Amino acid sequence: MSPKNLSEELFKPRFKHPETSSLVRRVHHHRPLNINSTLDGESHAGWYRMINRLLWAWRGLTPQEISEVLARIAVSRVEHTDDRLLDTVIGYRSGNWIYEWSKQGAQWQQKASECEDDLLSGQYWLHAANLYSLAGYPYLKEDELAEQAQLLANRAYQEATSRLSGELRELTFNIPDGSPVTGFLHMPPGVSAPYPTVMLCANLDSLQSDHYRLFHDYLAPRGIAMLTLDVPSVGFSAKWKLTHDSSFLHQHVLRQLEQVAWVDHTRVGVFGFRFGANIAVRLAYLEPQRLRAVACLGPIVHSLLSDTALQDRIPEMYMDMLASRLGMSSTSDSALRIELSRFSLKLQGLLGRRCTVPMLSGYWANDPFSPEEESRSIVNSSVSGKLLPIKPSPSMNNFDRGLHDICDWLVRQLSA
Repeated sequence: MSPKNLSEELFKPRFKHPETSSLVRRVHHHRPLNINSTLDGESHAGWYRMINRLLWAWRGLTPQEISEVLARIAVSRVEHTDDRLLDTVIGYRSGNWIYEWSKQGAQWQQKASECEDDLLSGQYWLHAANLYSLAGYPYLKEDELAEQAQLLANRAYQEATSRLSGELRELTFNIPDGSPVTGFLHMPPGVSAPYPTVMLCANLDSLQSDHYRLFHDYLAPRGIAMLTLDVPSVGFSAKWKLTHDSSFLHQHVLRQLEQVAWVDHTRVGVFGFRFGANIAVRLAYLEPQRLRAVACLGPIVHSLLSDTALQDRIPEMYMDMLASRLGMSSTSDSALRIELSRFSLKLQGLLGRRCTVPMLSGYWANDPFSPEEESRSIVNSSVSGKLLPIKPSPSMNNFDRGLHDICDWLVRQLSA
């Protein structure tokens, strides 16, 4: 079935699918505390999902378009799972989160299909991919409509990258005792292979298709390839459960890079966002001979995983997402907290030991997900650590500057 026909099929109203916020059966407390985080967005009393305008705009969506889609969701008066939460419309129809963002994505997909300019068509396809990805957010397990939106996002992303600068190759990596996983290798234009490569370890609330700008604007101009891999339990790695051995998939992929002709396996670094930093730092300890550097941004390596006071202050959606990733959608909060503590790299006996891999960690002051001490622990554990404070305002400019600083540091490490 073509992407066009598939999207048309998806837009038929349906009412039997479970609504996203009902998939994790925890006790929801509707905490009134508002959270504002550069990497995660804002929590609002009237929304189940965190609204991440800055990051969505950074990926390429306009503030006006974001506001328009949110407004369509907010004005819906049909049945909700929870009348206090605007984005809980039941059924795949007008007002439903997945429906509205997918509908918006289909409009850009149509423009892309009709556009005769290859580069412009690629930009339209990328825009559609970002919208479809947002439709599936936060990618909870057993969310059938979200899974269909992810399928559309991946198809649109493949259409986009075939037209935009650089080259994308889908790579399949065999994993012992389970399903293989698919990674995307983005290769910079104007540079000869094999490339120095950064493996991206993203957060739990993103897909591989969300990171083209990181490649295009920051890594490709520096002659660096980017390899993406979904975190266990998400996207192309959905068949793998997230366990306290969080770096399991990435470690096996790292070991196979010697067999990838386009990658200079002697010059590989890792960049981890949020929970992805947990994977990245773990790799630094387990595979130091294969890594030149590890960079982190807003890392989650200990505090949020072990401090119940911090857990009580973050939004319900984030705790639901963690429960879903761990396959604990129907268990008690106490059991979830115990399981989360097993992901702490300090409690695993890793973080705090001397690590031979150079590590950088960027942080924001008063970050509700990643206290400054997280980053200090990482850089103090490295024989060559670098701490990168990022000012909260102006948020977009400082986020951009922080990414440039991190990529400059990675270039120096990969060139050493």
